Amino acid sequence: MSEIENVERPYPRPLSGAKVGRLPPALVPARTALVGRYVMLEPLDAARHASDLFEASHGSKAALRIWDYLPWGPWKSEAEFANVLRQQTAGQDRIYYTIRLAAGEKACGQICFLDIQPEQGVIEIGSIWFGLTLRRTRSATESIYLMLRYAMDDLGYRRMQWRCNALNAASRAAARRLGFRFEGIFHNHMIFKGRNRDTAWYSILDDEWPEVREIMERWLAPGNFDQSGAAKTSLAALMEERGPSRRT
Repeated sequence: MSEIENVERPYPRPLSGAKVGRLPPALVPARTALVGRYVMLEPLDAARHASDLFEASHGSKAALRIWDYLPWGPWKSEAEFANVLRQQTAGQDRIYYTIRLAAGEKACGQICFLDIQPEQGVIEIGSIWFGLTLRRTRSATESIYLMLRYAMDDLGYRRMQWRCNALNAASRAAARRLGFRFEGIFHNHMIFKGRNRDTAWYSILDDEWPEVREIMERWLAPGNFDQSGAAKTSLAALMEERGPSRRT
């Protein structure tokens, strides 16, 4: 048994066949900017963003580690990378955003909505990578918060998913820290870069979101950070203290 499997068990939720009283609005996310206090998510535009994003994700050996667990990348040249971004910009099944610090600095990360099922009220956050200037910052956390708030509050989705390579301990820890509940492993789920991928599944349900939102907003508040920008409280600890699912 791996170290991850030893400490993480699927969260027990009661099964339900109850009638859904209010159907999801069946809205699709728009390609519009999501603006926070620390960060801005701009709809991906390959022509505008390719140069900044290539530098952020290919500019050093440390930056190249971004691609270790993603099913694509890295690329040999900015031109190849830009062509992939053009395909992402044009795609209809996923909606990609570029992450830019609110101070107006260079684009430094990427995130997207995928597995979008408006009629079912199911959506996923994925294809996430943070450049070195964004990692382990409140801006990175706020970028996830903005996606969650838009999907759950504005668009009325009832299930937010997070999937990652089960060997990616950092992504799995991030999911828990952000309030996602572990649901289990799909073994032999994918082949990427010639290797097997077992996939870990996480979710936030609509009845859990209000509490997750309150915790995230409390943690992101300016008063929770000292003059150096360090958080005074642990978001992971706050999430661990919350109650069980309210679904019955």
